[in-house]
Amino acid sequence: MALQRMLSGDPAKSSMLYIGIGVLSLVKAIAVRKDRERFRRELLDAGLFLGVGLVLRQYSQLKEEKREEMLESVPEWLRGESTTGTAGLRAKAKQRLGSESEPEPTFTERARQVVTQIR
Repeated sequence: MALQRMLSGDPAKSSMLYIGIGVLSLVKAIAVRKDRERFRRELLDAGLFLGVGLVLRQYSQLKEEKREEMLESVPEWLRGESTTGTAGLRAKAKQRLGSESEPEPTFTERARQVVTQIR
């Protein structure tokens, strides 16, 4: 599996998958312990899967810490009212870049604008 594919998505979920496969390989190694060659192969597989799972788990924790650190540096008004803060930031960016059009004013809002312009 390519390293980029392994690190994309949610590494926390992937780490649990690798740890699960590693545990299964370890159980399989115990089951075939009488066959020395196969036992070594299964033990090596278990070690590799467990190692990759633990590394992915650490990577996901580091990634989450960096995300929180970055969000703390963004001003509160720019974050919006979202719990993660990314929704407000995305909305502001979309408005700024023009990919999200302004909502149509309602009939009441248009009427108020007309009345204020007449005064």
